[in-house]
Amino acid sequence: MATIDKADLSRIVIVPGQRSGQPCIRGLRVTVWDVLDMLASGMTEDEILQDYPYLEKADFPAVYAYASQTGRQRRAH
Repeated sequence: MATIDKADLSRIVIVPGQRSGQPCIRGLRVTVWDVLDMLASGMTEDEILQDYPYLEKADFPAVYAYASQTGRQRRAH
């Protein structure tokens, strides 16, 4: 729960028509799922920040919290 409490979920936005309505980071064309896929492939946060310099360190807790919240909602249905 600590991650969700500390995360700024306002960093995750859904813009109709952008990336098929997927949740994106700060309106950029990078989705929550893109970041999670990179992490799952073994990239570190620092490596992702090097490849995507417009992302910010504070985006990661928002990605984790959004994914956690989404997973909990799916499990509840």
